Amino acid sequence: MREKENLQTTKKENHIKGFKFLIGSGLAFSLMSACVKELGDKIPISELVFARASISLIITRLLLFKNNISPLGHQKLLLIIRGLIGTLALFCIFKALTLLPIAIATVIQYIYPTFTAICAYFILKEYVFKRVVFSIILGWLGIILVTQPEINTNNNVQESIFAISIAILGALMTSIAYILVRKLSAKEHPLVIIYYFPLVSIPLSLPFIIKDFVLPTGTDWFFILGIGFFTQVGQLCITEGLRLIPASQATSLNYSQVIFSCILGWMFFQETITKEIYLGGICVLISTIISMSTPKSSQA
Repeated sequence: MREKENLQTTKKENHIKGFKFLIGSGLAFSLMSACVKELGDKIPISELVFARASISLIITRLLLFKNNISPLGHQKLLLIIRGLIGTLALFCIFKALTLLPIAIATVIQYIYPTFTAICAYFILKEYVFKRVVFSIILGWLGIILVTQPEINTNNNVQESIFAISIAILGALMTSIAYILVRKLSAKEHPLVIIYYFPLVSIPLSLPFIIKDFVLPTGTDWFFILGIGFFTQVGQLCITEGLRLIPASQATSLNYSQVIFSCILGWMFFQETITKEIYLGGICVLISTIISMSTPKSSQA
């Protein structure tokens, strides 16, 4: 009886920790997006990806050394594949941020919970509770509400379609990367998983940098450092969060990034928060709360 109570307590504590980590990742990635948005018209995307990867590589290597953890890992091929998928997602997400308002780009990205829940069911054999399905549907409704003004007001239809397509592709790659992180977390240390990301990103971005290099100046360096720092914090939080919470629940929790992005877009980029964004944000928030509620069947 005592062992059962201890198990339930541990599960609840892990749930709370996972919640905090994933909300933290949402804030960190929103700040990273703001830095990318600021540099989007000045520095090529490949340089931003390279800078982000270089900073992450240095920080992660130091953390691995400090904690006496081998950087090699046990599932090298899967780690490299995760790095490749994550890099492709990063290119798409950064590009979408330069073409769309920060809030809209972030919201479109959040169609990935649909992909992730499906992949989690087939790949990880995770049971998807009805409440999680409902939270995903509610989150999707929020996405539709938020993106509606952008679709209706943009006169350049082809540009809108291209930007939205890039964001959707980034969402798909993100969902696959999340599933791979979840799978890797069973055997790999979070720092090892993060370490392989820049190891793949750097060589992939180098050819593009050589072709179209722009030297950053002045405050550009501050925002470049911000991209690396906030991404590193976000990666650490999300990797740990995915270890503690099932993937289908974690994706709904990460909707919090939408709210943070809306606030940052309004504060720093004069982006208007419309009634659709308000309503969409409420749907996303409710979706997050529903996702966090633990079903009785899992507590038994």
